[in-house]
Amino acid sequence: MKQTDDECGNTLCEKNRRTLPLLGYSAVIGLAAGLVTTLYRFALTHLEEYSVKAYGYVSDHILLIIPTFALLALAGYGTGILIDKNRMLSGSGIPQVKGVLMGYFKVNWLSTMIGKFFGGCVSMLAGLSLGREGPSIQIGASMAQGVSDKMAVTDEEKSILVASGASAGLAAAFNAPLSGVMFTLEEVFKSFSPIILLTGMIAAVISDSISRLVMGSASIFNFSVTDIPISEYWMLLILGAALGIFGAVYNKVLLSSIKLFGRIKDRKLRPVIAFLIAGVFGLLFPTVICGGDSMINSISIGSSIGFLCIALVLKFLFSMASYGSGAPGGIFFPLLVMGAAFGAIFAQIFMIGFGLDQSIFYNLIVLAMAGLFTAIVRAPITGIVLLVEMTGSFNLILPLSLVAVVAYVTADLCKSEPIYDSLLRNILKTEKKC
Repeated sequence: MKQTDDECGNTLCEKNRRTLPLLGYSAVIGLAAGLVTTLYRFALTHLEEYSVKAYGYVSDHILLIIPTFALLALAGYGTGILIDKNRMLSGSGIPQVKGVLMGYFKVNWLSTMIGKFFGGCVSMLAGLSLGREGPSIQIGASMAQGVSDKMAVTDEEKSILVASGASAGLAAAFNAPLSGVMFTLEEVFKSFSPIILLTGMIAAVISDSISRLVMGSASIFNFSVTDIPISEYWMLLILGAALGIFGAVYNKVLLSSIKLFGRIKDRKLRPVIAFLIAGVFGLLFPTVICGGDSMINSISIGSSIGFLCIALVLKFLFSMASYGSGAPGGIFFPLLVMGAAFGAIFAQIFMIGFGLDQSIFYNLIVLAMAGLFTAIVRAPITGIVLLVEMTGSFNLILPLSLVAVVAYVTADLCKSEPIYDSLLRNILKTEKKC
């Protein structure tokens, strides 16, 4: 039945009356999510440092190797028990948040938030190649769900508030409020809505402010970048295409890894394998463990192509095992680190083979990060904004856009689906079988 003008007017007035309370609730969510996700970021930052130092100490004291692997196996099994009791704790948490917003899942927000927090901390302490952003988004969304269950009137309002919590989570994880909002619009909802934009921005700005007060306002990546001459833009087309292919391979291998670990019937044993692999890498090649701060710090214009290739391959394989096992943790930061290594290799090849100016070495690292993110996640605007915020550089927007678009198109031509859509579909299939 068609609504009358009066009925439409009343509906519009009711929505307008609900806008102001939603903005207030989003501010509360930004405060709550900001506090918890900042604490999570603080914990993971120090645990990563401790993990690297601990493995270094064990490598110098051979008698500690066996007890170390015993502890890793125990921690992995404990993590497996945690995941087995609450399936929403597995992986990054972003597919689960999408599932909640789409009405597929009903979750206990408090147990999910607590479980994700401690599960992520254990995974980082063990040295798994996982990031903080996915869990931060899920933690923020869980905090928002707690508020929305009390305050929201309709299911639509609940979705809006949960989305604002997700925005707040990403904002605190990377000091990137704009990216938090864009990711929610571009990847989670895949549509534009003024109210989601406004509530998400309020929550993200408040959350980001808390994060900056605790963690500082410095950019996540401190790269020295310059303007790229237009005459060199042909090179960016090649870079974007190569990243698109790499992203398609990444998505396929990641899904295969999850399928491979799925053959282990006892879910509690799956993380044990990844934790033991972490021990091997922690002792033999610690550069690739944890989220990737150590690897980023090891990449420079003086790095050899051989070292960069080895680091990239090992980081790739270790990331596949870490995420495939179902351990709590995200893919954002590790894939950005892999993008950095790929960009460094690309730059080294072009410096040697084509006389590329060394001054744009770090430019290509930043561009490769955005390109690989776009190819894997299929969210080009978020990728561009994210790298601008994480580097604090605005003079790369045009080349970032070019690389991101080419990477997007190439990945699409390779028939690679957005990774979070594929991961959500995997979860739904698994839950249906169960």
